[in-house]
Amino acid sequence: MLGLALSGVTGDWPQWRGPTRDGISRETGLLGEWPAEGPRQLWQIQDAGDGYSTPAVSEGRLYLLGNRGLDNEFVQARDADTGRLLWSAPLGKVGQPDQKPNYPGARSTPTVVGRWLYVLGSDGDLACLATDTGAVRWRHQLREEFGGQPGIWAYAESPLIDGDTVVCAPGGKTATLLALDRHTGKVVWQCAVPEGDEATYSSTIVTTLGGVKQYIQGLKKGLLGVAAATGDVLWQFGETADLKNGGYILTPVTRNDLVYSASGLIGGAAAKVSQDAHGWSAESVYFSKKLPIGIGGVVLSGDYMYGASGTTLQCVEFATGKVRWEDRCIGAASICAAEGRLYLHGEN
Repeated sequence: MLGLALSGVTGDWPQWRGPTRDGISRETGLLGEWPAEGPRQLWQIQDAGDGYSTPAVSEGRLYLLGNRGLDNEFVQARDADTGRLLWSAPLGKVGQPDQKPNYPGARSTPTVVGRWLYVLGSDGDLACLATDTGAVRWRHQLREEFGGQPGIWAYAESPLIDGDTVVCAPGGKTATLLALDRHTGKVVWQCAVPEGDEATYSSTIVTTLGGVKQYIQGLKKGLLGVAAATGDVLWQFGETADLKNGGYILTPVTRNDLVYSASGLIGGAAAKVSQDAHGWSAESVYFSKKLPIGIGGVVLSGDYMYGASGTTLQCVEFATGKVRWEDRCIGAASICAAEGRLYLHGEN
C-alpha cells in the first residue's frame, strides 16, 4: 500500500490503519494485479532510524517516528515523492529500555489533521507539532504528569483524533484513558479505571454503540468502553485479556453491536455490547484460540473479517466467528483492503 500511495494511485493515509482507522482504503482505479516482478520501487532511504513505526501520509508528506540509540527518539517529515528529509524533531528517549525480549524502539504511528501532527513516543511523550516545520505546539509527558503505566514493551499506541479531542491510554490509576483538547493540550477528562490498569499496545477507536458515542481500548485486564462525552466507564470485557503478558496489540474492530478483540497468547472473541435498565454489559458471542490474533490487525468487508493468525490468513464470518476459508500463503502479516482486494505484508 505504501508503494501505491507514493506513486499517486491512492489517497492520503493520515493515521494508523488509514483515514477511518479500519485498515480500508476507499480509493478506486487501482491495479487489478501487480506486475510479475512486483510493484516498481520508487525510492529507498537508509537514514530513517530504528523502530517499528508505520508512516502516515498526507498532502505530499510522509511522517514517521524513529530512534537512534535509546536516548534519541524523533519524528520526521519527508517528501512522499522522493523520500527527501524535510525536517526532524526530537521527541524524547526510548521507553522501557530494559524490556525483555529486548525490542526497544519507536513504535507509534503519527496522526495528521490539517496543519497539525500528533505523536506519542514510546516513553510517553505526547506532542502536537506543526506539519510544515515540526515546531511544537504543546506537549505532555504521560508517565510524569498523569501517572501513566505502560506495558513491558513501552507505549505503542497511535493517538486518536476525534473532532477537537485527542484520546490516548496512559494507563495507571488516575488517567487510565485521557482526553485532551487537540488545539491547546488542556485536559477534557481523565478516566480512572477502578484499581487502575496497565496500558497495552493497541490503539483507541471511536464508535457508536446503543446510540452512545464511545471510545474503545484494550488494557491489560481487558477491553474497555467509555463514554466519549464524559470518560465514564460503560463496560469491560475480559475474555481476551492476557494478564501475564498484557498483550493487546490488535486494534479492535466493530460492526453494529459487536466488538472484536484479540491477544496473541489467548485468542480472539466478539462481544455483544448492550444497555438495559441495569446498565451496560459486554457478553461473549464467540471465542476461539484459532481466530485472527495477529499484530497486523484485521479488516471488515461485507459480512466477513480478514486477518492472520500466527500461520494462516483467514476469512471469518463476523457475526458467528465461523472460519470460511484459510490459506497458508503468507503466515503472520499486516493487512489492509481496497477495491475488494487484500494487501498484506508478511514475514515469510
